[in-house]
This record gives sequence, structure tokens and C-alpha cells, in this order.
Amino acid sequence: MKAKKPADSSLKPESQMMRYAYDPELASHAVKPPMYLTSTFSFTSAEHGKAYAEVINGLRTQRPDEDFSNTYIYGRDTNPNLEIFERRLAIWEDAEAGAAFESGMAAIAFTFLAFLSPGDILVHSEPTYGGTDFLLKSILNRFQIRAVGVNMKDGRAGLEKVLADPTVAAKVGIIYLESPCNPSNLMADIGHAVACAKKLEKNGKRPLVVVDNTFLGPVFQQPLRHGADLSLYSATKYIGGHSDILAGAALGRSELIGKLKLMRAMLGAIPSPHTCWLLTRSLETLKLRMNAQVEGAKRVAAYLAQHPKVERVNYLGLLDPHSEQGQIYAKQCSAPGAMISVYLKGGEAESFRFLNHLKLITMAVSLGGNESLAEHPASMTHIEVDLEDRLEGDITDALVRLSIGIEAPEDLIDDIGQALLYV
Repeated sequence: MKAKKPADSSLKPESQMMRYAYDPELASHAVKPPMYLTSTFSFTSAEHGKAYAEVINGLRTQRPDEDFSNTYIYGRDTNPNLEIFERRLAIWEDAEAGAAFESGMAAIAFTFLAFLSPGDILVHSEPTYGGTDFLLKSILNRFQIRAVGVNMKDGRAGLEKVLADPTVAAKVGIIYLESPCNPSNLMADIGHAVACAKKLEKNGKRPLVVVDNTFLGPVFQQPLRHGADLSLYSATKYIGGHSDILAGAALGRSELIGKLKLMRAMLGAIPSPHTCWLLTRSLETLKLRMNAQVEGAKRVAAYLAQHPKVERVNYLGLLDPHSEQGQIYAKQCSAPGAMISVYLKGGEAESFRFLNHLKLITMAVSLGGNESLAEHPASMTHIEVDLEDRLEGDITDALVRLSIGIEAPEDLIDDIGQALLYV
């Protein structure tokens, strides 16, 4: 069900989530897209099939007179449910194109594999999600790709210092940012990273700036609008929003997304029609859910910030507007999101007592679902990160990460309050 018409720029993204890229007339007038549970699609003619195969396999570009608006070939390349989801998600960042994957880690890994070669250097923000950290430091090096970290506590100056090293600057292929960082909630300045990348341009080529936008996107932050080349997502989180699927996504220029899709087809990392159907369902309520979550998170963060058992709270809504972090947030974001990093007074024992006494909030990894979740990064999501790197990234035993859901904020505060009695 590919769209024959471009997105209507006069409509807000949330309005287009209901109808864009789907024509009920092509599906027995069903109001919602049906699920296309097929691996194979037929052609109207052999010539049409050949032309389409040439284009999707990157053998040539599509000619203006060719119409592939409702042409498919094989489920490993694409399918109608996938197309609808990718096109609707792209609207949020005004992206030329999007590509969906089986997981957020697949979106990240395929981006690195598609745009890096042996001998390249990947400069990345620290801390990063534990799975990403393992990919950067324990897998890419097997392909002779070197990862160089920049602690976000060092801000813009930290990135500039790393890129000032000529042995790094000469080989940088990607500048990769988590913003905010998981789990410290530190912001990376996307526009500044783009400016740094442009200074390294040679012969019309510069490092790509890639941003993991899972924590805030696509509603509260749009990296592409700040010059990033690719915006990546664990669509398992806010985009899916119901803790019932695994998926990832990338948004960006058609040229870059085309390379990702070709590699996706060859290595077989395409999400199923059922997954894409559920993602499309979730896009309809994405803004409503994220708005509710952020309003609850603001109240929870304010409560925690004044609690005597809490050492400090890292939450974007509590940033000093005059600080570098506050300035970056004001420039890039429209709301502070629903992720809260809480540093309790104590260590692992106090953190565990707090977690073990929560009743309404579920102790589990992941984030962005309708339900509130709490976890201990140092021993759960980031346990594979080297101890020295964990401590450098402020991932201490006192840190508890909260993902605020859509429950009543006063109930969440009551639950947190009673659990803090045991700290």
C-alpha cells in the first residue's frame, strides 16, 4: 500500500498518522490497513518485475516515468505493512525516507556496517546503552573498526579535543551520539557535532553524524532538523509503546536509507508484517502517550529532587537553563521526556531495597512503555560495560533509572515514597 501522494505539509504529524500511505480503496475499503501475511507478491508483467528488481537492488535509479507505488516482490525486501510504517514515521522528522529493522540494535549495527570500513574510526558519546557499548568495543574491533569515546560530561569541548587528534580526525567515518545518554541523561549538541564533521570534510566527503533518538524522539527531539544524517530508534520503546514488540528504525536521506535497505534485504533483518502492523497502530497514539508520560515524569522528578533519601536527580526538566546542558536542551528539545536518573544516598544495597519494595512500578529493563519501569543500570542494562567506563559515565551503584508511564502521577509518587522508606 504505497502512497502515491506526498505527505500533506499543512497537517500536523499526529493527524497524518491516521491515513497517510494507505488507500482503503485498495483493501476492500477497510478503514485500517490489513495485515499482509505473505512472503511473495505477483507482478503484472515480466517487464515490470524486472524493472522493479533493478531499482530495489540498487542496480539503477528509478526513472520519472516508472510507477512502483503498489509493487512488491518478496517479503525480505519490503511489504505493504512495512511501507506504511516507514512512511508515517518519517513524517515526524520530515525525513526523505525511513527503514525499519527487527530491533533497535539491528538499526545501529546495520548503520555501522553499511557506512564504515576496516581502518575507520567511530567517535561516540559516552556513556551508551550497554548493548551498544558491547557492539562498539567488542565487535567492531573484529572488523578493524576503532571506537573512540567522548564523555558527555566534557560537553562540546570534549568532542573538539578528540577530533583535534590528527590520527583520529583523518579516519573518522561516523560521529555517533546518544542524546540524551542512556542512563545518565546527558545531552549531546547535535548541531555542534555536525559543524565538527563539516570541518573534517575532504573531497566532498565528511563523517556522518548519527543520533540515537530513542529517549525523546520523534515527538520531543528531531535530530535531522539539526543537521544529523541519520536518526536511529529502538522502536520497541516509545514508538511501539506497549512493551509487546521488538523493532528498530532509521530515518534520513533517501540515498543513505537506500543503502541500509539493501543491506537489510541481503542480511535478512526485516521486521514481520505483524510487527509493522502493531507499530503503525502505535503511531496513532504516540504523541498522546508521550505527552502523558512527560507530564507524569515532571511531577515525579520534582518530588524526587526534594526527597531526603535522594542524592541528586538527572532529569532534563530540572536542568539549569544557563548551563551548557540547559542550553543544548533548550535548542534541541520541546519537552524533557519521561526518563529519570535517580542517585540514591547509598549504594547497591540501598538501590536494591528501593527496587524490591516498589509495588506499582515494575522492576524491569527497557523503557518507553505505557507502564512505569525501574531498573539498576550498573547490574542490569549496563553490566557488560567495563567497570572503569561505568564509573566514568556516572553509572554508579547508587543509580536507579526510571521510565515513567501513563499511570496517575500521584499514584507513582506514593509508590516511590513508600519504597524510599526502606533506603
